[in-house]
Amino acid sequence: QVQLVESGGGLVQPGGSLRLSCAASRSSFSSHAMGWYRQAPGKQRELVAAISSGLHIKYTDSVKGRYAISRDNGKNTVYLQMNSLKPEDTAVYYCAGWSGYWYLGRVDYWGQGTQVTVSS
Repeated sequence: QVQLVESGGGLVQPGGSLRLSCAASRSSFSSHAMGWYRQAPGKQRELVAAISSGLHIKYTDSVKGRYAISRDNGKNTVYLQMNSLKPEDTAVYYCAGWSGYWYLGRVDYWGQGTQVTVSS
């Protein structure tokens, strides 16, 4: 079982930046695809960004050019740098992990979620 612990959420003004971090408990972290989902009130959870073991990356269209996902396998940590934040980015952000190389299919591991609120 892999445990994922997020940090870095909070309140930020429109146009501001935040960086989320997700630390994984397993030392085989480098062999897992990782990603970030978000869920806004009354909406379905959506995939925001994902990174494979081989550093292939995908973003949902609404965050392209503003968000950047990265991973540090030495620290078993995945990051989500969020810039030019908008009120519509407000959501609970969840770290996600897949047991395989690619971010395909069912998520195998979830973090507890961290709130991001973009408001003036």
